[in-house]
Amino acid sequence: MKFKSLFLAAAVSLTLTSCSLYKKYESKASVPDNVFGAVATEVGSSNNLAELSWREFFTDPILQELIDSVLVRNTDLKSARIAVEQSEASLRAARMAYLPSLAFNPSGTISSFDFAAASKTYNLPLQLSLDIDIVGSITTKKRKAEAVLMQARIFEESLRANLISTTAQQYSLLMVLDRQLEILLATDSLWSSSLETQKALWENGKAYSTAVNQMESSYLNVKTQVIDVRRNIKSVENAICRLLAQTPQPIRRGRWGSYSLPEKLGTGVPAQLLQYRPDVRIADYQMAEAYYDTQSARQAFYPSLTLSGTAGWTNSGGGMIVNPGKILLSAVASLAQPIFNRGKLKANLKIAKLSEQDIQNRYVQTVINAGNEVNEAIADLQVAREKFGYFRRQVTVLQDAYTGTHELMDNGKASYIEVNTAQETLLSAQLNEAMNMYSGAQAVIALYIALGGATK
Repeated sequence: MKFKSLFLAAAVSLTLTSCSLYKKYESKASVPDNVFGAVATEVGSSNNLAELSWREFFTDPILQELIDSVLVRNTDLKSARIAVEQSEASLRAARMAYLPSLAFNPSGTISSFDFAAASKTYNLPLQLSLDIDIVGSITTKKRKAEAVLMQARIFEESLRANLISTTAQQYSLLMVLDRQLEILLATDSLWSSSLETQKALWENGKAYSTAVNQMESSYLNVKTQVIDVRRNIKSVENAICRLLAQTPQPIRRGRWGSYSLPEKLGTGVPAQLLQYRPDVRIADYQMAEAYYDTQSARQAFYPSLTLSGTAGWTNSGGGMIVNPGKILLSAVASLAQPIFNRGKLKANLKIAKLSEQDIQNRYVQTVINAGNEVNEAIADLQVAREKFGYFRRQVTVLQDAYTGTHELMDNGKASYIEVNTAQETLLSAQLNEAMNMYSGAQAVIALYIALGGATK
């Protein structure tokens, strides 16, 4: 009885002195001041990108249908879902560690000494074992499993966001390539007319053959660009098919400019929005996982307590065999206290602390990288918006210039060089305008992903 009281007192004392080992991880996540750098805030933070769902953001019904198909069929996303289910199974196992283990281990023997009559013994025990969580080691393992599960879930969200972003990028690239093809085909028709006019002037002695050759060379260059754009369209369609996990085939899409960005879109970016970013959230849970690794390394210095018991039916009572059998009851308590383990416990604790410190440093870098990405996306978006009006005006004046120069050539008042230059300059401006619109769309998608909003 005295031993029992002493044992309980020691256990209580040990629990009180090690209560800090039960402490739950508190996030050390913080965002540096001015994390986004000097970026303009065009609207209030109440209407920000991270609060939009991808369906509000990508309003083109054809694109929405395509994204839905990618999210259902993509094999990488299916693998991420399997990883989440595996982590959930591990967490369930960690939670069950609080419960006792129960086993049924029947056994029997037949023995004979010097050819005497054989004796038969049997044991039908039901064994129970329970680990007492004195210093919180089971709790720590459970909390670590929870942190691992959250990382798996956030990784799935991150992959889903990237798939949405990539699909939207490829879709908009398809449309801008369609726009380029449309421009080149229209240019092909115009330049064909100009070439015929130049040939007529040469046949009437009003132009040199070099003029015809130069203009035909430019015309053939447009022909080759048409071929290149069509090949690029096929390449992008194949890339989307890979996302869909399907064989190469044409991709249905709308015309360039058939959808617009939501009206409430703005670039208000309070630093708190970094909480939406999957990589920042994962980095925080990685710090939690490292924290619990350190806790486990500390807890290894403390004793472990195991209670076990047996209840069953046996006919072997020591050296005596009785039939029928009798009920057997037994209980055992064991306490294991590490004393000397060749320095392994101290080494494990030091390694865990250093790993925790390293992960904290990586978290800081993750936040800085996130702020940099937001800054870059906003800068690209602002540049595209500033260029838009200039490109539109440039195309307009060059169209007028081309028309006027062509009329002058028809009347013999302008050379082929002037017409050729006007044609090439107009084509370049039209293609640049299309690419600037594409760059703006890409910048907005990049900003949306940089703020983590595409996880909704």
